Amino acid sequence: MSDLDAEVQTASDVGGDGPPVEEKPYKIIFEANACFGAGKCAEVADNWEMDITSGMARPKSYYVGEDDLEENLRAAEVCPAKKDVGCIHVVDRRTDEELAPDPHGDGTLSVDW
Repeated sequence: MSDLDAEVQTASDVGGDGPPVEEKPYKIIFEANACFGAGKCAEVADNWEMDITSGMARPKSYYVGEDDLEENLRAAEVCPAKKDVGCIHVVDRRTDEELAPDPHGDGTLSVDW
């Protein structure tokens, strides 16, 4: 493995194992440190809510199934944080591919920490 390969972070490197992939094949990776509380995610997705205490967004669940995929993709796409790249990442746990926002266009995880 080269030094460059060692620096690439995959979605499976973040968080715990979660529920079985068959039940919840999608994972939310949330860069809470980049959230500034615009609330766009909570406007378009039931899985997202604004925390009264902090004023920041938070997901109700970090693992979602097919039924909740579209709303979470939309939440990732409308997030204005990080110069409109967003701080919400939706990843297919089966492939480790970032589905949204995917600013690189190649499915690699675009977290910034």
